[in-house]
Amino acid sequence: MGIKLYYTTVTASREVKSQQAEVMRILDSKSIQYELIDISVGGAVRDEMRSKSGNPTAIPPQIFNEDQYCGNYEMFSEAVEADTVEDFLKIA
Repeated sequence: MGIKLYYTTVTASREVKSQQAEVMRILDSKSIQYELIDISVGGAVRDEMRSKSGNPTAIPPQIFNEDQYCGNYEMFSEAVEADTVEDFLKIA
């Protein structure tokens, strides 16, 4: 599978929960398949997400196409506004 969405099931942040839900809703509405990767299962998965994104303090949601970094929520949201989600996800 191509698109990978790093997210967390354990967070006290309403903002993170809301952003994750919005990304999933938009991907679903566009019938774009994606794999969910829960970083709350262990530090190694969180560290992998941060390493791949090139940001040692990255928080979910983070979006990848295989191992190629696409961006975070803000970047995804900008792509939605510009109607360039497929380009953002590198699937165009």
